[in-house]
Amino acid sequence: MADNPLLPRPEPRALRPAVLAIDGGNSKTDVALVAGDGTLLASARGPGINAHEVGVDQTVLILDAVVKQAADRLDRRYRMTGEQGSRSGWVAQHTVACLANADLPDEEAEHAAAVQAQGWSASATVVNDTFAILRAGLPDAAEPHWGVAVVCGAGINCVGVAPDGRVTRYLALGTISGDWGGGYGLGLEVLWHAIRAEDGRGRDTVLTGYLTSHFGVDLVEEITIGIHQGKIGDGDLTGLAPLLLRASDEGDSVARTVVNRLADEISVMAITAMRRLGLTALATPVILGGGVVTTRNPRLMSGITRQLAEAAPAAVVRVIDVPPVAGAALLGLDHVNAGPAAASRLRSSFES
Repeated sequence: MADNPLLPRPEPRALRPAVLAIDGGNSKTDVALVAGDGTLLASARGPGINAHEVGVDQTVLILDAVVKQAADRLDRRYRMTGEQGSRSGWVAQHTVACLANADLPDEEAEHAAAVQAQGWSASATVVNDTFAILRAGLPDAAEPHWGVAVVCGAGINCVGVAPDGRVTRYLALGTISGDWGGGYGLGLEVLWHAIRAEDGRGRDTVLTGYLTSHFGVDLVEEITIGIHQGKIGDGDLTGLAPLLLRASDEGDSVARTVVNRLADEISVMAITAMRRLGLTALATPVILGGGVVTTRNPRLMSGITRQLAEAAPAAVVRVIDVPPVAGAALLGLDHVNAGPAAASRLRSSFES
């Protein structure tokens, strides 16, 4: 039957957010509001977080500002389109916050209590950001979701989940917990080798020239003094990883030594996690994420895949092709039983 044009049409109804997804990293925070059918409704980006430095309360205030930015964007969309979905009360049905530096179960619980107190949603889940990497790289139809994930961004971390739900993880507290790698650690390595080449203690390396050009100075010594005097911060060191990978690609032997070591470190974290969970004989998904890895540097990737093939021949190595906030959103869609079609729709939003 055709619509009667004389009758008033019903006002359009807006899709409501089912999931508030948060990826809180050291360098940036991403927020996404996602409907139950997987539609990406709004997103926002803000500064990075580190509860170890500023505490949980201040961390959640930073998150709240980014959440409000995303929610305001959705409200403006509703007003501009005339959709009857203006937000009131909760921002979403469920919150999933995947946070860097929530490294211990107790820290996850402390963050979860603070997030729940914000009243963004009826329920909330807080986990380390490595879980977002893992979910982002897993097939949406596979249940249960399991595998091993290694993130190498500003820092480095790894988590493993067995098919029966058992979890293994590392302390991930830096040098004091046996960690090496990540953008900050690599930046220190670049600086260490460059200044030793400059003053004669180390081998020649193109990293010396790369560094002076990057900072606009004549000597690496000036960079070291700048760090000592507080004029150059940790974030500046974290951003040096691309210089290392470029030098390695160009055949610099010093840079290649560091990249080889990074491949070793990523591999040993993943292999140890698989051994702990008894997964080395299975077709275990090994998901890699973080800014250092997602460049897919050939030398780094070949070193990782070779070592994993030797220790766990059936393992399947994947680099994520959507941002970590998509992994947080997928965890949220899993929580509300949205199904594979919704997950696929969400992925397409981030892949386009």
